[in-house]
Amino acid sequence: MEATRVGAADLARLLAAGCCAAIACSLGPAAAQEPALERKAPLSAESASPSAGKIPSFAELEAAGAVIGEVRIDNRNIFDLTDEKENGILYRAANAIHIRTQDWVVRRQLLFKPGERVSVRLIEETERLMRSNRIFYDVSIAPVGYRDGVVDIEVRTLDTWTLEPGGSASRAGGVNKTGAAVLDSNALGTGVLIGASRFTDADRKGTQYRVSMPHAFDGWTAIDYLHAQLSDGETRTASIARPFYALDTRWAAGLSTSTDTRIDFLFSNGVKVAQYRHRQDSAEAFGGWSEGLVNHWTHRYSAGLGYQKDTYTVEPDLPPPVPPLQIPPDQTLVSPFFRYELVHDNYEKVKNRDLIERPEYFAMGTQASVRLGRALTGLGSTQNLWLYSASASDGFRLPSNRVLLGSTSLSGQTGYGQLDRYLASGSIRFYGHPTSRTLTFVSLSGDILKDPNPLVLGGDTGLRGYPRNYQTGDRRVLLNVEERVYTDWYPFRLFRVGGAVFYDWGRAWSGPGESPSSARWLSNVGFGLRILSARSSFGNVLHVDFAFPLNRDPSIKSFQFLVQTKLSL
Repeated sequence: MEATRVGAADLARLLAAGCCAAIACSLGPAAAQEPALERKAPLSAESASPSAGKIPSFAELEAAGAVIGEVRIDNRNIFDLTDEKENGILYRAANAIHIRTQDWVVRRQLLFKPGERVSVRLIEETERLMRSNRIFYDVSIAPVGYRDGVVDIEVRTLDTWTLEPGGSASRAGGVNKTGAAVLDSNALGTGVLIGASRFTDADRKGTQYRVSMPHAFDGWTAIDYLHAQLSDGETRTASIARPFYALDTRWAAGLSTSTDTRIDFLFSNGVKVAQYRHRQDSAEAFGGWSEGLVNHWTHRYSAGLGYQKDTYTVEPDLPPPVPPLQIPPDQTLVSPFFRYELVHDNYEKVKNRDLIERPEYFAMGTQASVRLGRALTGLGSTQNLWLYSASASDGFRLPSNRVLLGSTSLSGQTGYGQLDRYLASGSIRFYGHPTSRTLTFVSLSGDILKDPNPLVLGGDTGLRGYPRNYQTGDRRVLLNVEERVYTDWYPFRLFRVGGAVFYDWGRAWSGPGESPSSARWLSNVGFGLRILSARSSFGNVLHVDFAFPLNRDPSIKSFQFLVQTKLSL
């Protein structure tokens, strides 16, 4: 439930909702109803057998050893014009100006092909991977013909609106953020993202350009380039990678590089008290291998070389840190590394958890990763250091449709006292469904840090009733309790609407970066509206919240008004 950074990219994502609303605003409210794709139109096909009178399920076809014959692609537009509620003049206009996703883009994302035996696991994994691609509103895979041990399969997709022009604004922690953008995440139906955006937030303003090809060459190689010209610096990143895209993927490789320069800040009671310039240059190359999925488990191994150079400068026109605050020392790290990953094939498909009336996939099995590198002075490093990172997560199904998800992570470097750093984090999330339209959500998280840049808490980083970065320190604990409501209201067949009441409690404290406000635990209550832009490709959730601090000092407002986009409710 991390809040997205409401910078250029995220502000641009608010625009599709306004664009789609303009397309449909004259149609009036429509009854809440799933699109025709989700109602699954009857499939006309030959009978599997005279007695059955229907095509067997994928499970039955797999048990019978059926072979895949023809794979048909039915790539549909945004709105279903056979549905009277979506057959208005402006819905038709939206379909007319939208270029549907090309057949070959869909085919490249399939994990099965003609001539192979039917595998329920591969079909379900294909659907899960395709649903994570936000250019699709819905995906269904079904057998449509069966004869003599050969089954024909239809892959049916429904597009989302991917062109996002316009302007946007958000507010969190007492800070306003604005932006304007033109972005298409499915240019000409090719799945390529092309965009330009301009943003202004509390720290900087800038213009960003991005091109991304997530399905280049073999369909699983991703190419990405980003250039941002900032008021206080510049960012350039480029990468090409073929990841472990599926559980049975046998190899992976990649190369990335980035350069970033900007002004960093140190805070006290939510106020900037020091500034300094930070330049970071980094690059990484890796190759990986795996035996694929064996007995529901995947083991992956990677090796590579990483490079990172950080330089920090106090500039004459910027307020410098005053002890005990200090800027980090310059550092160069060149490190060969080895990485191991473990994935359990155990996923759960649900609705109404972190989204509204949209299928979601939760990893309920163990997932873990360990990476160990060695920075060597002989390769150009500042010091000989061990670089490490590890993470693990797991899910637990509880009685009465309740779920508990846990995760933990550790990263840092060690071997030279002055440069030793680490960050340890952990979280537990609880989801309980009293009814299909309500949910109790509880999240408890904590962090421990050793680093010149402290942890922050307040505004969009938790404790919604307090200003942005109100508390700072090397320790942080945050509790969020929410009672969520998912309505069946589907205005203009564009938006899903929900709401929440919430309680936040937490604190950031300790270390040289501790702020005066960190002396006590803080809490707030509040309520808010949640709006999911269901038919646009970004699919983020707009949060409109009122939060009221329960133990504020006189310098804090009696309430905070927040408008921001997040990846979830």
